Amino acid sequence: MVGNFIQPYHFKAVELIISLIIALFTAAYLFAAKTYNQKAWPTYRSIVWIAGMLCIFVSIVGPIASLSHHIFVFHMLMHLLLGMLAPLLIALSKPITLLYKSLKVQHARRISKLLRSTPIQFFANPFIALLLNIGGLWLLYTTNFFNLMHESRLLFILLHIHLFIAGYIFTISIIANEPLSHKYSYLFRSFILIIAIAGHDILAKVLFSNQLDNFTIHDIQQGAVLMYYVGDFVDLILITMLCFNWYNATATCKRKAFN
Repeated sequence: MVGNFIQPYHFKAVELIISLIIALFTAAYLFAAKTYNQKAWPTYRSIVWIAGMLCIFVSIVGPIASLSHHIFVFHMLMHLLLGMLAPLLIALSKPITLLYKSLKVQHARRISKLLRSTPIQFFANPFIALLLNIGGLWLLYTTNFFNLMHESRLLFILLHIHLFIAGYIFTISIIANEPLSHKYSYLFRSFILIIAIAGHDILAKVLFSNQLDNFTIHDIQQGAVLMYYVGDFVDLILITMLCFNWYNATATCKRKAFN
């Protein structure tokens, strides 16, 4: 079935614009990292930034995005790249921290004020981020939104912007590596992460046993399996990072108590 849809690919004007925007964001980050006026910005953060940008690029520009309209496996691959892997990689590159420390003092203060604002703190709450991320996926795959997305280019674009932003906000709310004014307890973040993993895995099983319009059941099942196992792999990275940070924080507190 895949062969029926694979044809020589030609870039569209909108995709060239998106490619240019991604290239500009990539270059801006690398420039900021190069001109970082404190100690050297870690090279691995630049690498994961580039990798994150590549995940965004291949998921929305080119054959994967085109085939996602016809083959559910490719749709799910796009979902995993754009909504899980890219947000994780971008979060690890700490772009907000780099922006904050690269600006002049007066501009940095404005960024700090923005990060402490009520709307930002509301959406940075792990529970709210959970609703936006996993709740959004349930809304997409269990309602008519999925069919509407493939009928409206505007809705398609908006939903995928939401997919990335929700994934990114959820990721930084769990690993808490950006300069947000309030970091929730490790226990609370662990509880939210457990709910998120369960919600994502249960949704994959629901998709495995249900039919979606315009896709064969075999195609849907393959996509659901991909969602389940690749999603768990990304979640395992999040679990490892959260536990590692929790262990370090506890060890630091113990050292301070004995000193």
